[in-house]
Amino acid sequence: MYYYIAKIVITALLIVLISEITKRSSLLGALLAAIPLVSILAMTWMYLDTNNSSAAVEFSNKIIWLIPPSMTLFIMFPIFIKKGISFYPSMAISVMLTITAYYLMILILGKFGIKM
Repeated sequence: MYYYIAKIVITALLIVLISEITKRSSLLGALLAAIPLVSILAMTWMYLDTNNSSAAVEFSNKIIWLIPPSMTLFIMFPIFIKKGISFYPSMAISVMLTITAYYLMILILGKFGIKM
């Protein structure tokens, strides 16, 4: 039980830390956010839970295929904001488009025999 609480606290602290740093320097915040901290933490927690690195390797290999569709959010959100759409609708539409891009990527990969 304490282990799960520690995992939650450490993960949450990193997210809060990045958001606080971003208030002072958007470049440094963006750099820290671009580092795949969530993936690093997830792989670390997987390894600590199982003492088996193969699950982390499989996880990492699947992430590679999901990076291109994730760019949808970072491309579309600023476009919507610049077009005068307010923050929350811009974010919601961008997230929906990103989910669609993930779905399409998984569908396309399946057509080529790459199982996600």
